[in-house]
Amino acid sequence: MSTGTRTMPLPWTNLYGLARTLVALGTAGTLAFSSAETLFRPVATVGPHPPCDGFAAASVFCFAPAGEESYTGLAVLKWACVLVLLVVASGWRPRLLAVPHLYVNFSVFTAIAIGDGGDQIALVLSLLLTLPALGDGRRWHWQRPDEEELSRSRRAWAVLGITSVIVLRLQMSVLYFQAAVAKLPHAEWHDGTAMWYWGNSLHFGAPPWMSPAVNAVVSTSWGVAALTWLPLVVEMLLCASLLLPQRVRWHVMWAGLFFHLMIAVVMGLWSFALAMSGGVVLLCAPLGAHLALRDRDRSTSAEEEAALPRPGGKEAVPV
Repeated sequence: MSTGTRTMPLPWTNLYGLARTLVALGTAGTLAFSSAETLFRPVATVGPHPPCDGFAAASVFCFAPAGEESYTGLAVLKWACVLVLLVVASGWRPRLLAVPHLYVNFSVFTAIAIGDGGDQIALVLSLLLTLPALGDGRRWHWQRPDEEELSRSRRAWAVLGITSVIVLRLQMSVLYFQAAVAKLPHAEWHDGTAMWYWGNSLHFGAPPWMSPAVNAVVSTSWGVAALTWLPLVVEMLLCASLLLPQRVRWHVMWAGLFFHLMIAVVMGLWSFALAMSGGVVLLCAPLGAHLALRDRDRSTSAEEEAALPRPGGKEAVPV
């Protein structure tokens, strides 16, 4: 590449694919493991679900027949959405499934009565992943992107895709900043007792098989303080991750993924945890990073090896 040529990372890597998979699995889990009667039950002061007025009328669930058979129709549409999401999660033909993925997440967000935050996060992330996916001509989003010279239209899609990923990273950074700062005015987060209340909550407390272990920790002063303050530290590190060296950012990514895994296991918020994990991967991985899954059997110079980001390579295109 000649001196002075500017390069831009390609958005179409398997780490971006992993993010799509995690977001799709989160929404699919909400639909698959909840009955239609639970998802679409009436809500006090809000009314029946799905609400089919205004822009919410565009939801796929508003096509269900009204009357006594409405739950049957909603169940059929629910499983159709699960099927679409599972195909998205498999990584097949991102370009073809970009808009269906967004539409399903829009339909879920506007229609269900049991939102836990995961549906909103999934909608925002799937919206920001639409542009990269529309430009992704691969058969599977796990494949390494084509390194050959891109056509003018492909370069335009690459610019749009990587710009959307950058916006997604900024969105995740702001989200974690807000999550951390919003806790600070509350005394329970100051004195380190907040997780005692969460651990004993009837709605979000630990499941019965885990309650003895959680209670043993939150019943001690050092244990409950650690569980209260560590999430604040992780959230602030994730907020500031774009300012950190990449070698540090990998550790922050693993801390964030473990943090959300614990939220899923202890509080049962699996859809929220999966969607957020998809965002964490794109927030902390370098732009254009591709997880190395193939054998390292080809010769690589020491300088080239040292330049490769971890855990994978990095694709770029001249612009």
